[in-house]
Amino acid sequence: MENTKKSGMSLDRLGIWIIGATVLGAVVGLLMGKPAHMFAPMGNLFMQLIKMVVVPLVLFSLIGGAASLGKSSSAGKIGALTFVYYGITTAVAVMLGLLFSELFKPGLGIDMASLSSAAIQVDHIEESTKIPGFWETVTGFVPANPFKALVDGNILQIIVFAMFMGFAATYLDGKKKDFLLNFFNFMTELFIKIMTAIMYIAPIGVFCLMADATGTFGYSVLMKILYLIILYVIVLAIVTYGMIGGSVALFSKCTTYKQFFKSMWKVQVFAFSTASSMATLPLNMNTATTELGVSKETTSFALPLGATINMNGNAAYYAMAATFIAQMYGMDLSFAQYVAIIITSTLGAVGQAGVPGPTLLVVAVLVSANIPIDALPILFGVDRIFDMLRTAVNITGDAACATIVDQFRQKA
Repeated sequence: MENTKKSGMSLDRLGIWIIGATVLGAVVGLLMGKPAHMFAPMGNLFMQLIKMVVVPLVLFSLIGGAASLGKSSSAGKIGALTFVYYGITTAVAVMLGLLFSELFKPGLGIDMASLSSAAIQVDHIEESTKIPGFWETVTGFVPANPFKALVDGNILQIIVFAMFMGFAATYLDGKKKDFLLNFFNFMTELFIKIMTAIMYIAPIGVFCLMADATGTFGYSVLMKILYLIILYVIVLAIVTYGMIGGSVALFSKCTTYKQFFKSMWKVQVFAFSTASSMATLPLNMNTATTELGVSKETTSFALPLGATINMNGNAAYYAMAATFIAQMYGMDLSFAQYVAIIITSTLGAVGQAGVPGPTLLVVAVLVSANIPIDALPILFGVDRIFDMLRTAVNITGDAACATIVDQFRQKA
């Protein structure tokens, strides 16, 4: 118990350091401008260290979590509720994004000529970002070669493989089952220790990432879509403190609305600064178990799964970006186009890798609704800002889901 308290205190101090590093990095980036790109290698090294641990952490954590849950009759209920929660919240986030975009129309009045300097070649983007059909998507979840999925870092296939292994392990004889369960749990602890060690250099990595991002984008570029950013922040605030927080207040048995957000602030700061759900996963898991009262079994199942398929912020962004660009071109969207945006945004958000990067899946949303993609460069230029915002929302939803479904866990 003493070790837990010390760990919690360390993580609290780490959150404060990360806030300081985020602000300092932004200031340095604005002052230096494009030369701030000199910090990029150090920031990339920090992210590379995190990616090194993500795949084995997800694999062992999910196997152990599924094996632990599989021992009880509530395993199926927890799994189903987890998927239902993530699905409903994602769909609502898309609807809110569309609603605010249509009410306030942030894309109107933009001078299209000003985008010419930001033009990039987008001819081949459409091919690489097509959303597959229903059965292609379902088949793509199942790895033909699990080892290839591990090497490629295909998180969705790793999740499916891990859950099959975990649930199958519950049918082994007593000693064999206990041995495997202990092994997977020990390996999960090992990789959490490694990730915790990496997190202690997070302030340095965050400073470098922020300086590079701010220096590259510049204040003038941000101003062009400031209206969209403000609307997006409002939508995310409603999603976070209204929908997600409200679900915790109504359905969670292990924490309260106030305690939930009091415990989650440092996790949100870390997610915001790294723009990575996967990088935030260890801190989120630790917070869920030590501060929110969620069982390790539920945490090991719901959070790694959520870091991959629960992308409320992404889904809202896809919808808002599509309508933003449509408004720039003076398009009046039809009902069929709205349906296409909703479906493609929701599907595109599922399985979006929990690591930072350009949201090229926006292209799939635009193509599905027959919206021109030529104006996309202006959004790619500030994608890091949107990425940081939506990631903080995504991980909050992961933790909220865990606090809600944990009450259905029954001990064997």
